[in-house]
Amino acid sequence: MNFQPQKMLLINSISTFGKYCLFLGQIFRRPNRWNVFFKRTVFEITKLGVDSIPLVIIISLFIGSVIAIQMQLNISSPLIPAYSVGLATRDIVLLEFSNSILCLILAGKVGSNIASEIGTMRVTEQIDALDIMGVNSANFLVLPKVIGFIFFMPVLVAFCIGTSLLGGFLVAIFTDLFPVSRYIYGIQALFNEWYVWYGFIKSLFFAFIIATISSFCGYYVKGGALEVGKASTDAVVTSSIMILLMDVILTKLLLQ
Repeated sequence: MNFQPQKMLLINSISTFGKYCLFLGQIFRRPNRWNVFFKRTVFEITKLGVDSIPLVIIISLFIGSVIAIQMQLNISSPLIPAYSVGLATRDIVLLEFSNSILCLILAGKVGSNIASEIGTMRVTEQIDALDIMGVNSANFLVLPKVIGFIFFMPVLVAFCIGTSLLGGFLVAIFTDLFPVSRYIYGIQALFNEWYVWYGFIKSLFFAFIIATISSFCGYYVKGGALEVGKASTDAVVTSSIMILLMDVILTKLLLQ
């Protein structure tokens, strides 16, 4: 049996991971000019975080509605309390949707944006110009994106939680599937505060993964516009896989 393809894949994977670690070492260094760093960080918060709020609200509103409807249709039994719809909707949103699924969606929007932006700067030789001027281009371009996105991610998670629960509340108001009072009671019943912190902690790790991997894919682009598009696709796919892998690890560590 020929193991050569598997061996080359393993070598390439280890090489890419080492290159990624060195890239992180370039990113997390002391900025040369703090005032420029803070201005760029505020700009990235606006572009990557604030501009994502409408998408988060729209998706969360509909997903919260769907979760509530599915819960009601699948647990309708006289043996199950009526408030279970609100309780199940709340826990699903807190444990998975507001962090893992939300970040998978943001990997498509934010990740592709970062990879295409930095990749375009690479192929148009703007990054090379920064390097020639003695600027740490990885630190200058990527660190504000990483810090800004991580800083604003808990805000997006909070919006997601609120609008998802609002979606179920609107279903209770405009349909007769379940009473509003029972839904509200279910949201409040058996509340575990750690679930909220669990979601916030996971989202910070996922935000780091999205920002750094997408920047890495864009930073090392070689070629032209076609390669920039491929790097954007690679950023989304790789970020999504790593988010799912980290989700399993963090769930085991934080909820055991």
